[in-house]
Amino acid sequence: MISVALFNNKGGVGKTTLTYHLAHMFERLGHRVLAVDLDPQANLTSAFLDEDDLAVLWAEPESPSWGGQANLTGPAARRITRESGTVAASVRPIMEGLGDVEFYPPIRITGGLWLVPGDLELSAFEDKLSEAWPRCLMGAPDALRTTTAFYRILLDAARRVEADVVLIDVGPNLGAINRAALLAADTVLMPLAADLFSLRGLRNLGPALREWRGMWQSGVLPKVPPVIAAPPGSMTPLGYVIMQPAMRLDRPVQAYRRWVDRIPHVFADAVLNEPWEAEGHSYEIATLRNYQSLMPLAHDARKPMFDLKAADGALGSTQTYVQKCRSEFQQLAQNVLQRLAKIREEPPATSDRGGPL
Repeated sequence: MISVALFNNKGGVGKTTLTYHLAHMFERLGHRVLAVDLDPQANLTSAFLDEDDLAVLWAEPESPSWGGQANLTGPAARRITRESGTVAASVRPIMEGLGDVEFYPPIRITGGLWLVPGDLELSAFEDKLSEAWPRCLMGAPDALRTTTAFYRILLDAARRVEADVVLIDVGPNLGAINRAALLAADTVLMPLAADLFSLRGLRNLGPALREWRGMWQSGVLPKVPPVIAAPPGSMTPLGYVIMQPAMRLDRPVQAYRRWVDRIPHVFADAVLNEPWEAEGHSYEIATLRNYQSLMPLAHDARKPMFDLKAADGALGSTQTYVQKCRSEFQQLAQNVLQRLAKIREEPPATSDRGGPL
């Protein structure tokens, strides 16, 4: 099992859409995939589950209760069970000071794809994580359990479904929730728009990753007792995916090209902390065209854009667009898998303290 966090400090670059479609494509390519929603906005969860699913999962008062009025039918009955729970539910005992994380089985979306669902209530965990971080450096057991909570939830779910790949969706900030989420990830994939804001996001992200990695590996890991499963905190940068703008996709405007040309330099300097060398270096994994016109159809059909059929409204020339979308996402998934395979072959920088949960 290897985990990938999709993250950029700049929001609105299509991170959740990319996570959702990569998860489906990895599954189509024969891999067992676990998607984990650690963004308090829970956009990935709402992409996988419809409103009825979410009402039951989040225990809204208007939703049918398990002991009450009627047996569930439709998608909610198939996906949500009495044992289902969100990340927020898992960490609630820590937030309330009543114990350690509670583990729930992930929700099966399709044959080889599962989801650890998110919840807007997860935002309340931010203060607890912030308070725990400096105490981790002192080896306080409760602080270590708090900071490793996401990793242990991820690890338990991945073991239950024997996942090959874990995709982690996180919000666009450098707060305590994202620090704990990224520490739980083996690798980091960065979606970018070719603009000033994404470059500024990279300049903020790179130093933060190095600081967190250094503090965790040198200051915290040696203090973690064997009874607590702790991540290595590797957060190895995989590279970036450029999400093209909506206009002039075949011939990017001059301003767009200017930012595209600057991305490798900023990525090398800010994220990798090394000089840019054009020869033998390729940080870009793919450039994806804008498929915004397919998104409303995909949302209504509750399926990936590359699965849209004529019955879903993808008629005439739109089907050609769907086929291009499928081809691009398949190539992207294969490129990511190749990079993950290389990382698996490399000796780890530090040993994985993946002990008892």
